Amino acid sequence: MNPVHEEHARTSSFWGTRYSYGWIVIAAVAGYFLLTEHLAHVIEALPAVLLLACFGMHFFMHRGHGGPEHAGDGSKSQSSSDRVDENKRGDVS
Repeated sequence: MNPVHEEHARTSSFWGTRYSYGWIVIAAVAGYFLLTEHLAHVIEALPAVLLLACFGMHFFMHRGHGGPEHAGDGSKSQSSSDRVDENKRGDVS
């Protein structure tokens, strides 16, 4: 096998190319102008965005309160009374 040929066979990521840097700069400039021209609309939408963020965090961080991991089998966690019983000293059982 030719090592030079194997080196060219690898594909590089888009994010390491000069085109990605150009797109990042263009997106930053466009975002800046959109924000400065439409700041009133952005501020107007902040309460709705905050409420949606709260709902999203509640849904994704709590995983919906009742998925398969909350089946009630008790195998995943111990209650505090179980942990206290295990830590008692002088238990003769």
